[in-house]
Amino acid sequence: MLEQTLPGERSPAAGVYDVAVIGAGVVGCAIARLLSHHVLRCVLVEAGPDVGTGTSKANTAIWHTGFDAAPGTLEARLLRRSYPQMATYMAETGVAVERLGGLLLAWNDDQMQALPAIQARAQENGVTDVYPLPPPEICAREPHLQPGVLGGLCVPGESILCPFTLPLALATEAVVNGVTLLCNWPVQGIDRLPNADFRLRSGERTLQARYVVNAAGLYADSIEQMLGYRRFTVTPRRGELIIFDKAARRLVNHVLLPVPTAITKGVLISPTIYGNVLLGPTAEDIHDKQDRATTAAGLAAVWDKGRALLPALIEEEVTAVYAGLRAATEHKDYQILAHPDERYICVGGIRSTGVSASLGIADYVRDLLADARLTLPPKPDWQRVQMPYLGETGTRPYQSAQRIAANPDYGRMVCFCERVSLGELLDACHSPIPARTLDGLRRRTRALQGRCQGFNCQAALSALLARETGQTVAALLGLEAGCEQ
Repeated sequence: MLEQTLPGERSPAAGVYDVAVIGAGVVGCAIARLLSHHVLRCVLVEAGPDVGTGTSKANTAIWHTGFDAAPGTLEARLLRRSYPQMATYMAETGVAVERLGGLLLAWNDDQMQALPAIQARAQENGVTDVYPLPPPEICAREPHLQPGVLGGLCVPGESILCPFTLPLALATEAVVNGVTLLCNWPVQGIDRLPNADFRLRSGERTLQARYVVNAAGLYADSIEQMLGYRRFTVTPRRGELIIFDKAARRLVNHVLLPVPTAITKGVLISPTIYGNVLLGPTAEDIHDKQDRATTAAGLAAVWDKGRALLPALIEEEVTAVYAGLRAATEHKDYQILAHPDERYICVGGIRSTGVSASLGIADYVRDLLADARLTLPPKPDWQRVQMPYLGETGTRPYQSAQRIAANPDYGRMVCFCERVSLGELLDACHSPIPARTLDGLRRRTRALQGRCQGFNCQAALSALLARETGQTVAALLGLEAGCEQ
């Protein structure tokens, strides 16, 4: 795998970085983007081939209010800190959002008895608009629910968003404003130099930084160990999900939430901003941090939950199944740990709320860096970016006569399932953080994630990406001499 080179990228040997952020998931990207508001030399290093390819890649795409977080925890504080920032940020950058509201549903007496405490917890967390709903109103709002719901809570602020565009937007603003992004750069060792700077090693490659922020997700504990700490262990928590075809969208009007447990928020049913319906996830602790395979048992458990909640959903066609890994630890709260004298900040154990809390976490980390005596002069000429809109409720390029008149490539369809045009694909190949893989194209445009799952368009996409990037089709497909790498 080649190290990705980006426009304007500086060689790590060019000098000492002020801050190295390890991990280009949504949290690491948010931290790097916020630091780009200041006159600093920052580098964002990522083990994978692109931003947002770890725990941020496969999630439920829910924008959480934090209503059910444990009061007084850092997670609750940062979710609340992040929520208004997220609203502004996504509107300004074009991240697709639908404010559907959530319904927390109780199906037995124990769950009903838990509702008052959950509502009180929401109040304590500052989410004051949560209110109870009787069964008739729930059924009027969601007529396809299985009969028998006993009651519930309405959480108006729970929403859905594009989980692909958010980390890309954050990283793009970071790069446009001077942050160096190094992909395919797994940190394999960290040394402390005589002047107390850090030297990060990846094979024969090195870079030097004055401060390090560890936002490595599933590997945050490994980075901790490189620095001599063993305060938590990341145990991957696998969540398996089923995506139903767009024809199922008529069945669901809200994010349908179960009463949470101490282990998981449980199996939910939610529309997606792409027009599908999501069912899941499971919550299974595993040992392999690379194991994103779905299992027959996991999918069967999700399927059974779906049948019990929304029987008509199970009659719809399935578009895809997938599994994501959450960075769970033995602790119930975020593990954001600061060492001012060592110029090191650990951002671990973010689990399933990282997308929603990302901007609040970035704020908090910047405060910790300031406490560690990092000088943060403001940058006067900071630039904002506008991202391609990937949702169903706004105007996509193929729907815009004006855009097609200006550039006919926006009317030349390549992925018919998701209505992705040649113009969008070319934009993705030549953006500030360009797509270099088919998965990168998918997350930037929606190509390949429709009903045919690439059966009709993968060959054309592979040829286009090979032409625009100078790679071979075989390399793009991960093949060498007919063998999978």
